[in-house]
Order: sequence, then C-alpha cells, then structure tokens
Amino acid sequence: MTDDARPDLRAADADRERVAEVLRDALAEGRLDMEEFEERLEAAYKARTYGELAPLTRDLPAAGAAASHAPVSFTKAPAQSGGWADRIVGGEGSSTGAIAIMSGFERKGRWTVPRRFNCFAFWGGGEIDLREANFADHEVEINCVAIMGGMQVTVPPGVDVVVRGIGIMGGFEHPRDGGPPEPGAPRVVISGLAFWGGVGVERKVTRAEQKRLKEERRQERLERRESRRELHRARREERYEERERRRGH
Repeated sequence: MTDDARPDLRAADADRERVAEVLRDALAEGRLDMEEFEERLEAAYKARTYGELAPLTRDLPAAGAAASHAPVSFTKAPAQSGGWADRIVGGEGSSTGAIAIMSGFERKGRWTVPRRFNCFAFWGGGEIDLREANFADHEVEINCVAIMGGMQVTVPPGVDVVVRGIGIMGGFEHPRDGGPPEPGAPRVVISGLAFWGGVGVERKVTRAEQKRLKEERRQERLERRESRRELHRARREERYEERERRRGH
C-alpha cells in the first residue's frame, strides 16, 4: 500500500487476492514459514480495508504493489474502441420521438439519441434505454409526458443526468448518485410532466457488462477456494512430514 493511499478505504476481493498471491510466493521462496503464512492468509481474507491489508505484505518484496490497487470499478464507460468520444456522433437522431396510447413503445440497443427526444404515453408505457446508444450531441434532452401511464429511462454509469420533470399526482424518479460524470460523457436532461403517472430513471450497466462482472466474481471465488485447498494440502503435508520426523527419531 502506497503512502498516499487511504487506509480506511474498503478493500475489494481482488485486493485481498493480490495480497494472498504475494503471501503464497513468499511461502514458496522460504520468506515465511507455514505458521506465519497461515496467520497472514487468514487475516488477508478477513481484511475489510487497505489499512488492514498493508501490514501483511509490508516486509515482503512487491508488497507495495500488492495492496495499492484501487478497488474494481463498476462505473466505467461502456467498452468501445474510443470510449465516449466514439458515441457522440453528431448529426440527427435515428428516432425523434415516440407515442403510446393504450399501448407501449421502446427505444433500446444501438440507436442515436437526438438533441431532443419527445415521448408521450396515455394509458400506456415506454422504455428508453441509453446504455448502448449513441448521442447526437454532448447534451441531449428527453421530454417525457406520461398521463395515467409510465415510462422508464435507463442510462449507463458515468453519464451526467439532470431531472427537471414535474409530477402532478405522479412523480419523476431521480436516479441514485452514480458518482461524478466521466470525462467526455454526455449530459442527459430529462424533462416533462407526469400526471397520474410516473417517469422512472435508473443507472444500470449493460447486460454484457453485468455478465462480465458476474464472471469476474465467479473466478475470484474459484481462486479463493483453490487457495484454501492449497492451504489445507500444505497443512496435511506438514503434519505428515512432522510425523515422519518423529518416527525417524
């Protein structure tokens, strides 16, 4: 852990696993005996903050690199070749509006959000998903009018969202704080009116990103499980060697 890292920051599973890897290397190189290794490994998997992880590898080579990584980010821009710059394409939108009267509409997948998108729902509903969309400008406005109906706007993490809608016997839902906007990310202004209806706004990663994060967590669980198996095997081997030494005497 570097001197400028905050010891009170919460550690991620990936941080604990990096420390465990340093400990395993130290055991193999003879820098730690089995008792020290077991104690530190147990402490690593129980650690909740960087401050608890740092002392476990401070006296070992590569210790500075083992616990200084930032936690895994869940709010990065969607994976594309040029990031947000490639998604602000200029020009006109592929769809400028939508109407749902006792029915529904959706705009999702790869589409271009115009500078102003107008949508109306009466006894109906609509879904507007911006997670894989391109944007006609750095700032776009989505104007929603929901009368006895509802709409759902989904934005990717990192986008600056401003909600200016008015609810009359209805409501406009503000998204949970997603942290500061990412550099180059567009600004999405959501305006309009909800009368006996509602407009929901939420931040979500794409399904592909959800799947990737789920696979990362699965791999980390498998690695921790394998580490515990290795520890148990090492303990058994040590006990066996100790019994053989005693028999030799």
